[in-house]
Amino acid sequence: MTDSAVVPANVQGARYDIVIRRGLLADVGSQLAKLSKSNKAAIITDSHVGLLYANVLADSLRGAGIEPIVATIPAGEDHKTLAALAPVYDTLLGGRIERTTPVLALGGGVIGDMAGFVAATLLRGVPFVQVPTTLLAMVDASVGGKTGINHATGKNLIGAFHQPLAVLIDPDVLKTLPDRELRGGLAECIKHDIIRDAKGFSSLESDISRALDRDVDYLAGLVAHDVAIKAKVVEADPFEHGERAHLNFGHTFGHAIETVSHYNYSHGECVALGMAAAAKLAGDMGLLDEPSRRRIVALIENAGLPVRGLTLPTDAVVEAMIFDKKVKGGRVRFILPDRIGHVVIRDDVPAELVTMAVESLRG
Repeated sequence: MTDSAVVPANVQGARYDIVIRRGLLADVGSQLAKLSKSNKAAIITDSHVGLLYANVLADSLRGAGIEPIVATIPAGEDHKTLAALAPVYDTLLGGRIERTTPVLALGGGVIGDMAGFVAATLLRGVPFVQVPTTLLAMVDASVGGKTGINHATGKNLIGAFHQPLAVLIDPDVLKTLPDRELRGGLAECIKHDIIRDAKGFSSLESDISRALDRDVDYLAGLVAHDVAIKAKVVEADPFEHGERAHLNFGHTFGHAIETVSHYNYSHGECVALGMAAAAKLAGDMGLLDEPSRRRIVALIENAGLPVRGLTLPTDAVVEAMIFDKKVKGGRVRFILPDRIGHVVIRDDVPAELVTMAVESLRG
């Protein structure tokens, strides 16, 4: 890709840019100064990312005449709770933030969801900027305005839609991303191509090694490709009344696995397993041909992600799907591919086929 890419997101009631540029983290202050006249900004990060990048971001803000207020949350999905946010509210309110004070989410998808929830609820809503530091957050969680926290019953059951002012992506931070996190982000890249872009899927099949080798220029282009797909879907359905549900391909199974495993699997690993199960289910329902199913499974495996080896109780995984927030009228909705590049929504799936799809993950 070129040195910089800008993908516009035109969502009902909000328009913002997704900017992808190497070295952008050190320039966030000047970018924010164009978006906000506030002389303060809150940075919400976690205990891992904060050590790497909080000072870089804070110095960038100070260089633009903006005072940073930093709140740090313990790293990990198990801290994505209301209790973990109480000290964050204390820090931000103690810093005397106002309704014009922007909140910056510096981290992965967990931080993006939590910081967005804080921005949506504090003072009944303050501005919000996504500064994602993982591939998964860059291509998925940072775009679309979904925010939230987990409940013991399931994932992301408490939350709000709150669109950002901007999404500022520096692909150079992917150099420090752990291998497991990089592979997890590739699960969402694979998902986007399965639901929307057969040509992109073929390209990813050819170039997956470049992503795994951390070719940052290639990753920058991949991010731009994927956020363009997600932005178009979100624009068409900002509040998930229809088409946006396509983005949940692999997630109905995946979220259930996350919940039952108590997050011992990463989100990307759960999405990978969920896509493999959904492809199996689509095949068993006569929607997807066997060669396409095999291509899907092969690409997931070539990205270093799991497609089998699940040891969780099948009944517990199936039951957890019933509590998914996407259930309507007591019916579980499944996003199923009928070809690579296209999916359909089905709520008439026989229970025995769902059980077989989960069982297939044992492999």
